[in-house]
Amino acid sequence: MTGPFEPSTGGSHEPGSYEMDFGDQGLTGAERDRLVSGQAEMAERDDEAALRPKGLADFIGQPQVREQLSLVLDAAKARQKAPDHVLLSGPPGLGKTTLAMIIAHEMGSSLRVTSGPAVQHAGDLAAILSSLEEGEVLFIDEIHRMARAAEEMLYVAMEDFRVDVIVGKGPGATAIPLDLPQFTLVGATTRSGLLPAPLRDRFGFTALLDFYSSTDLLTVLERSARMLGIDAKPAGLKEISTRSRGTPRVANRLLRRVRDWAQVRGSGVIDFEAAVNALEVYEVDALGLDRLDRSVLYVLCKRFGGGPVGLGTLAVSVGEEADTVETVSEPYLVREGLISRTPRGRVATSAAWKHLEMQIPANYEF
Repeated sequence: MTGPFEPSTGGSHEPGSYEMDFGDQGLTGAERDRLVSGQAEMAERDDEAALRPKGLADFIGQPQVREQLSLVLDAAKARQKAPDHVLLSGPPGLGKTTLAMIIAHEMGSSLRVTSGPAVQHAGDLAAILSSLEEGEVLFIDEIHRMARAAEEMLYVAMEDFRVDVIVGKGPGATAIPLDLPQFTLVGATTRSGLLPAPLRDRFGFTALLDFYSSTDLLTVLERSARMLGIDAKPAGLKEISTRSRGTPRVANRLLRRVRDWAQVRGSGVIDFEAAVNALEVYEVDALGLDRLDRSVLYVLCKRFGGGPVGLGTLAVSVGEEADTVETVSEPYLVREGLISRTPRGRVATSAAWKHLEMQIPANYEF
């Protein structure tokens, strides 16, 4: 059981706590390399955990969601009851997991974490629900990917705080009702349209997280740089913010990569020149497009003359799964006005040709 605001998905290590002495271990070079690699990976996760705001007042961006959620939590604390179930929807990397942690922290309760793909049987969900304590927050990430049987059990648990445990099989099977403590379910989904209406309607509060503006991302980066002890100039952080696809997770990841470049090849300071050079190495262009994004645009414009072309054909042409193109690249390309989705397929816009510095065909129709 985790304590207050101690999510069960990771440890809490202080930076530098992964220093290891290999002198007396008798390790081979390959084994030592793996340990060093693991040490760096754990330190990277420490950085990510350290950057998560602990309270709602520290959460940057999403002003309407913050205000609405603040009302829900303050009212619940005044009534000394668990808040209503919360559904958080929106693209990846905008802070859904962070908000779930904040809800638990604000209510002074612990957080239980699982994911939709991990709950494939009603028994899996029953085991989780029956172990909850009064006022605990249960966070289910990618809740739209739960098994149907588990979803139906969740309906009763959310509404009546009860689960029916089936004992036996066939005509002799008996349903034994098991009362649950008052808990708060926080569900996160990147595809709210896939949620069944009965499940969606049982959430007392639904929040839709939107992409961040460059100004909000700059504030996020300034806070992250302070917390990580990075020497960064405003011009460098601003350049990173404009290439971060409106997503705090991407912004923080690029900040760490630019920090690497500045430490290894630069002066140790993140300035405009360091940001530009580092992001060029990592193939992130001025619009924030990465290698896959540009491949999609190039294939669409060069090989298929701007389209229309079907998603499956487009994905095969860039060597990726259709789901990857649809969920990773396409939302940002559409939002930036580089491609459009039509009933006949994907079509490149004039902005796409311009970004690729390619001549628009004379007979091309938008």
